[in-house]
Formats: sequence, structure tokens, C-alpha cells
Amino acid sequence: MYTDFSDCKEELKDVIEYCHNLKVGDKIKFESEKQRYTIQAESDRYIICTKPFNARKTYLYSIIDLERLVRGRINLIFGLIDDVDSPELAQVCINDLKSGEYEVSHKYCIKLDVEVK
Repeated sequence: MYTDFSDCKEELKDVIEYCHNLKVGDKIKFESEKQRYTIQAESDRYIICTKPFNARKTYLYSIIDLERLVRGRINLIFGLIDDVDSPELAQVCINDLKSGEYEVSHKYCIKLDVEVK
């Protein structure tokens, strides 16, 4: 199953433009969630963002793919090999995504639902 919403580019053009203007440290909010995420790393195609998960004293992450117009986790069975809760570590993950080493999961992703300010 290949999840791709790239045919919705016209419908999501404001979201795409908004995402391309985000920088490391900016906050982003998804319509389906209450808490904002912090941008840890970004490229022309990918944005990695995190939010605290206080109950477990860790964080949750989401990766935005601006070509497929989805967001989700990595496609590795056990998740990310390295943490992405700092800009330096997240940039390593961005580089791995760009090289094709791994990608945003096709099974565990949703259509991009960024709240535009």
C-alpha cells in the first residue's frame, strides 16, 4: 500500500507554502492534535518536528513529506535509529531521508493536516 496525496497539491497549496517558510525552532500545529510541535530540522522536502511526551519522559516525533503530502513516522520496524530531539540529530535523519536510506512510513502516515496561521 503506497500512501501518496501529491494529487492534492492544489488543495493544499497554502499548507505547502506555509511549511516551506518554517525554520528550525518554529512551532507547528496539526489539526488532529492539541499540542504544538517544534521544528527540529527542515529541507525542501522534509520537516522533522517533536513534542514532549511527559508521561514517559520522552518525546513524540512526526516527519512531514512535502512531496507525498503526508506526515508520520519512519518506515523502520523499531523506529528511528537515532534520536531526533535536537536540530543536529534531526539533520542527520533528514540527510538519511534525502539519500533514500529510509522514508516516511506508508502504513503509518496520514494526509498532511497542518493548521495555517
